[in-house]
Amino acid sequence: MKKKIMAVLVAAGMVVSLAACGGSSQTAATVESAAESVASAAETVESTAADAAESTAEAAAAEDAELVTVTEGKLTMSTNAAFPPYEMTTDSGDLEGIDIEVAGAIAKKLGLELQVDDMDFDAALLAAQQGKSDIVMAGVSVTEERQKVMEFSDSYATGVQVIIVKEDSEIASVEDLDGKMIGTQRGTTGNIYCTDDYGEDHITTYDNGLTAVQALMNGQVDCVVIDQEPAKAFVAANQGLKILDTEYVSEDYAIGMAKGNTALQSAVNKALAELQEDGTVQSIVDKYIAAE
Repeated sequence: MKKKIMAVLVAAGMVVSLAACGGSSQTAATVESAAESVASAAETVESTAADAAESTAEAAAAEDAELVTVTEGKLTMSTNAAFPPYEMTTDSGDLEGIDIEVAGAIAKKLGLELQVDDMDFDAALLAAQQGKSDIVMAGVSVTEERQKVMEFSDSYATGVQVIIVKEDSEIASVEDLDGKMIGTQRGTTGNIYCTDDYGEDHITTYDNGLTAVQALMNGQVDCVVIDQEPAKAFVAANQGLKILDTEYVSEDYAIGMAKGNTALQSAVNKALAELQEDGTVQSIVDKYIAAE
């Protein structure tokens, strides 16, 4: 930054030198214009330096702020454990999945014990928004609307919304969805996108993806729009279904938390970055999702 300011001063010196050599009114006008440009450049440099200092100070303040969680000594995560392979319930009733293990690794980095609360997807989002849970992880996509009411971590995975149909369905692409009844999970981006694109009259919402897929099997809807990885699991478990080759939309998954909780956001981002750098996150993903 000092070099930039020195360059401005040198330019100013050149302007003075030109004024000393010139004698015409045209030269004087040129010199005056150049001087104004130099002054403007100096203001820009000072403004940039001030903005950079302010951003650095804000980041440092967030990092230095005391980390307070809902329950002392614990990192409470709200989720909807019906979203394989990100979160699901085992036959023994335990919770497992990509999000569960990533959250556990983050909690360990922060010196906390992970506590996972399973609930409906809408409730999981609301719990984090209202500070009843520290974070929400349930294949949560970052949208402009959600950013208005929540803070988000950096992205840790990419999600793709796909279309599940019966094998003998006449639906072959996204273009064929007009006029069809589409099943979605309540509160998900798939539900939001489909409602915006096709209207509420053509959308049937369900509490979870499994119920939506069962409705498809029973002929109550013509297709289901849901994230790709859960879709693979549902299709593998139900004969007669397939996933269309065309994607509906692609989006980033991130960790949600209460609006304004920059201390937690900073701590989670730092832990997440370390886990991505040392390969922990990728190893967890690879454990649940086989390479294509």
